[in-house]
Amino acid sequence: MKKKELNQTHKRLLTAAGFVSLFLGVLGIVIPVLPTTPFLLLSAGIFLRSSEKWYAWLMEHKVLGPYIRNFQEKKAIPLGTKIGAISLLWVTIGTSILFLIERLWLQLVLGAIATAVTVHILHFKTLDAE
Repeated sequence: MKKKELNQTHKRLLTAAGFVSLFLGVLGIVIPVLPTTPFLLLSAGIFLRSSEKWYAWLMEHKVLGPYIRNFQEKKAIPLGTKIGAISLLWVTIGTSILFLIERLWLQLVLGAIATAVTVHILHFKTLDAE
């Protein structure tokens, strides 16, 4: 079966969705509970379908490109990225729990979220230094 060609309107809408996903992925780098990897992979998939130009740009990006390729090909995360993500997560959540949130139930929910995200990150293989 031949792949269906998208019209210009659909391509533009998909490209816009790709940028929204990319923005959320980059934002996830600094906001611990916002996932980075799924949004970056979604952006790559959307750009692959809607814009060769933006797909090539994303995959050749000096920071994001290797991150996406490593995850797509090896299902692995570099050790430094794991350490940085988990550290930032716990510093942010820990600060919130200790100094900003007074309700015990909310502190427990935040602790559970941080624990779940930590387990999720650690579940992926660690990318060997190359």
